Formats: sequence, C-alpha cells, structure tokens
Amino acid sequence: MDSSKDKLINALTKVIAVFAIFSIGFFSALALNLSLSNSFEHPLSFFSTSELRAPSDFIKEDNIKVYENKIVIELDDASLSKYSPTGSMLPIFDKGANGIRVIPKSKNDISVGDIVTFEKDSILIVHRVVEKGQDENGTYFITQGDNNQVSDGKIRFSDIKYITVGVLY
Repeated sequence: MDSSKDKLINALTKVIAVFAIFSIGFFSALALNLSLSNSFEHPLSFFSTSELRAPSDFIKEDNIKVYENKIVIELDDASLSKYSPTGSMLPIFDKGANGIRVIPKSKNDISVGDIVTFEKDSILIVHRVVEKGQDENGTYFITQGDNNQVSDGKIRFSDIKYITVGVLY
C-alpha cells in the first residue's frame, strides 16, 4: 500500500517539476522578447480563439506627429464617424468611440480584416471584411460584425462608403 502511495507522490512531483520548468522557460522568453523590443506593445495571448485579421496599415508612422500638447495625424480626405450602440462591433467600438475614416478609391484599397461602412437598405452598417472574392458579377466582400454570428452576405464595392482607418476612445 505504501509503495503505491509513494509512486503516486513521485509521479505528481515529476509533473509539478516539468510544469515549473516549462513556466520558468516560457516567462523568461516572454520577458526577454519584451525587453529586446521595448518600442512595441505586445498583446498577451496564450490561445487565439478568433479568426479575425487585423485591418490594413493605413496611417504610417511618419504621418503621426506627437507634440507636447497635441497629436496630429496627416491623412488626406479623412472624416470622423460616430457609432450607434448596436453592439455588433464590440469590443472594438460602440457608442462613444470616434472613428477616422476615408473613402476608398478602388476595390484594391480594401482587404480582409479592414472595417468598412457600407449602405444597405438606406442604412449605414459598419462591419469587418472577412472575405474578398470574385464571382460572375465581379469583386465581392463578405462582411460581419465582430460580435455577430452571421455574415452580411456579399457586398459590392459600389455599396462601400468608407474604410475605418482608426478608432479613438
């Protein structure tokens, strides 16, 4: 009886030791990575449950000027947007957030991951592009709210009014 108890304790000790060694290595590597590239912020994520892609990089670092009392973003033909509290784009934005948007000049300006505003039944809807493709009618975009379970179906370039290039809270 004592030998089975000793075997169990021995096995548990080994599991704890392996976990401790793994944890020390993981957090050491994380700390080293953060210290080597301290000019970037690193979102910590152990497991990704999202298939979403990030929006395109529309505002280049050279176009952002930081002064003591203000920040200036140099962006041609930009406008501000406000959002209805629908919850479809939570946690990215909802009522109270301010969006910076531009008018796309061509379908090539829009990529999977971008957040676009399109018109459907005389209503402006703001959702993320989750697919871009071609069919017999040309280029289409499938959009979906980040907090929605169902896509909006195919959207054509002629329906897209804006691309959101920034969100301010």
